[in-house]
Parts: sequence; structure tokens; C-alpha cells
Amino acid sequence: MTETTLADLGWSDHFQRQLSTDDTGEPMRIHAVNRRDVEALSTHGSEALVTKEETGTFAVGDWVIADGARVLRLLDRTTLIKRLAAGDATRPQLIAANVDTLAIVTSCNDDFNVARLERYLAMALSAGCTPLVVLTKADQSDDPDSYRKAAEAMSPLVTAIALDARDPEESRKLEPWCRQGQTLALVGSSGVGKTTIQNALTGIEDDTQGIREDDAKGRHTTTARALRPTLAGGWLVDTPGMRELRLSEAADGIEAVFADIAEIAASCRFSDCKHETEPGCAIKAALESGDIDPDRLRRWQKLEREEQHNAEAIHVAHARFKRLGKQAKSGKARGDWKRGGWTD
Repeated sequence: MTETTLADLGWSDHFQRQLSTDDTGEPMRIHAVNRRDVEALSTHGSEALVTKEETGTFAVGDWVIADGARVLRLLDRTTLIKRLAAGDATRPQLIAANVDTLAIVTSCNDDFNVARLERYLAMALSAGCTPLVVLTKADQSDDPDSYRKAAEAMSPLVTAIALDARDPEESRKLEPWCRQGQTLALVGSSGVGKTTIQNALTGIEDDTQGIREDDAKGRHTTTARALRPTLAGGWLVDTPGMRELRLSEAADGIEAVFADIAEIAASCRFSDCKHETEPGCAIKAALESGDIDPDRLRRWQKLEREEQHNAEAIHVAHARFKRLGKQAKSGKARGDWKRGGWTD
């Protein structure tokens, strides 16, 4: 039996450089995050690890240094995919870490939504991942190539592949992105075929569910994120279907997706131009000449407003926590602890 190496698990020079002579533990890669512990892989198998930090501070795919069953420290990531948690304007939800390629899975039907795909692209690019759009149900479309072209037209950084996910050989077209040392993550709506693709790439037979015929939407099959080995020698992260994708700290990704518009906006006379009634607005001029699609411009402006709002909310929250921390520290120094918290 071939021995598993750190390189097999996705270890690279990026992580090797973070090791020091003071480290007493061994590198392990997290493959599952639970409420009270995390599960991690080493060269000799899987272990459950406890940590002093909240488990929500770790992501599937993270590398840690562990001693026995304890996490000693988290290693710096190469990439981090995250979004704002549902119903919370300030708390990020970590989706996966150290992912090389983010496969955005949609279908050649009503699930194909340019605005939603642009959000996923912004998330991928802000995380530092290579974006890949996977178009399933190509066998059920009269013109799957039109969907592929529409996906690739969103950004020169996008590669798109149309396939029939029910055919394992078709799904294995994705193997170049999950070979030895490479990690591929799947994101997208429920019912688009993520679990079917995962089954083909890993050989693991998880249950799948179909979509509703009336709106092309599906039910959740995957309920938790997990890092799994692929038949091609790499790793795959499947994720639950996302009904809501609220971006977190994605300014760089938004600018990359809308690089054409951002470049024009940089030519406006005023750096804080709102592209409404200001003189010398390059965006208005481009609209009048037909160089910008009005719908695409509106989507860019919506994401820009949302990003600014979220950034301000996060800044306010951080300032509040910092202030409370100082108050708690000051109260502790005075010994003013009462049941229920520190008093002023």
C-alpha cells in the first residue's frame, strides 16, 4: 500500500515556509468542521481535534499544526472562500480554504442567472481562486454552447465547460482541476448536479435529488462541507446549495469581474463620481455611445453599493468589539467583575 505524503494532501512550499524549529506538532489538513471539534488528515490517517478557538474560525481545507488531539496553530492560507452569514451583516461564514479552483455549477436551463454567476465570480476572484463555470444538463438543452459562450463572455478570466453530469465520463472532464496536490471546490444552487459530479470524481456514492420542473430549483442534498479525495489524486470540496450569496470583503473580486467598467470609471473627472449628473463622467459617455450595457452597469453598481454597505457595517462592528474589549480589560484591572459581566 502506498504511503500518503503531505504533498498528496495538498502541502506546498507556501506551508513549508511557515514551519519553525519551535513547532512540536505535525501538519494536518482539516477535512470537516463540526460544532465542538474539527477533523483533520495527516500522513497516517484522520483524527478529531479540539481547539481553544471557535470551530467557525476554521475552514475545510485549512492546514494546522496539531499535537496529539489539540490544534496548536492555524497556518496562513493560500486562498479563502467566504461569504456573509445568512441574516448577519457582519459575520463571515468560511466556506473552504486553500482551494485552487472554484467550480461554479449551474445548468443549461432557468437556473442560469448572469447576476448570480457574477457574484460567484467575484467571490472566487477575491479569494484568489481560479474560476471555472460548469454547465450541467447540457444533454437537455437545444443549444448548450450558447450557455457556455454567455458564461465566458462575463470575464476573460472564466473558463466554462458544458456537460451531462449524469454521465461519469462527462464529469471526469473536471479531473485536470483536481489532480495530485490540487483542490477543487463545487458551489452553486441545489439540484444543479454538484453531488452527481462529486460522485463521479471521488467514487463516493452520496444521495442525489432532482429538480422541480416548474422553476428548475432543487432541494439540498449536501448538508455540510467536506474535503474528499478524488480518483485523479487531488481533493474535492462539495458544498450545500446556496440560496443566498452575500459577498464579504470582495471589492477586488468585483473590480476584476467588471474590469471593463472599472477602467472606464477611472477616467471620470471626479474620483468620487456617482455616474449620475456629474460633469465629465466617462460612464455616462460610454452609455451614450453604447460601449457599456445598461443592465451590466446596474449589476456593477448594485454590487459596489452592497460591498460598501457591508464594509461599513463590518468596520462599525470591529470598532465596537475593540471598545468592549478595552472596557473589559480596564474593568478586570480594577476588579469590577459582577455576575453577568464587567461594570463601568
